[in-house]
Amino acid sequence: MPRRPRVSIPGYAEHIIQRGNNRQLILTCDEDMKAYAYWLSKYAKKFDVSIHAWVFMTNHVHLLCSPSNPTSISSMMQSLGRQYVRYFNYTYQGTGTLWEGRFKSCLVQDQSYLFHLYRYIELNPVRADMAKDPADYSWSSYQCNGLGASSNLLTPHQLYQSLGRTKEERCNTYRDMLQHQVDGKLLEDIRLTANKGLALGNDKFKEQIELLTGKRQTQAKRGRKEGWRKHRDDE
Repeated sequence: MPRRPRVSIPGYAEHIIQRGNNRQLILTCDEDMKAYAYWLSKYAKKFDVSIHAWVFMTNHVHLLCSPSNPTSISSMMQSLGRQYVRYFNYTYQGTGTLWEGRFKSCLVQDQSYLFHLYRYIELNPVRADMAKDPADYSWSSYQCNGLGASSNLLTPHQLYQSLGRTKEERCNTYRDMLQHQVDGKLLEDIRLTANKGLALGNDKFKEQIELLTGKRQTQAKRGRKEGWRKHRDDE
């Protein structure tokens, strides 16, 4: 089955997932996390990608970012992936591939869905029972978005900036927003769109992306096309 072409539009936020091959560990300790963060920051700057949120888990990574041009994110992730594989194989005396194929990505509607993605990403360690509170997990952007820490990785999204006039106001509002997990249909939609490369948003947003790119943004229906039996009977 051919790969679904990526959709990347300058200024539109994207949800990125990079996983270890067969769910293997790719970030085993703080030194690995630091190395990955260093190269992510380096290549984000080189290819002009704004990183709004992130979480580094032991076998996968989530990012929320906005590109400056249609190839920015692909260039960043390819360079980051190659560099980190060299580091990992040298450090742990390994060989061969580290990643589960190419990274996953999908566009995210700003107004209705962006903060759901923030919650989904930064509450990942809590959902995985690795922390009781997102503040307890060091390797996510919650330290910045919720607690006001500084990081050269972070470029605040304009909607985050609108949460308050001061850093304290923005952090307080943001923490209130992250009191509850993402669950139910919303959780299913986030996972489906990322894995399938479909836009995450309402029908109007998906139609807009289809018009801009000419690429379908809804999941194809399973089964035979309507009318297949009639056509067969006519043969």
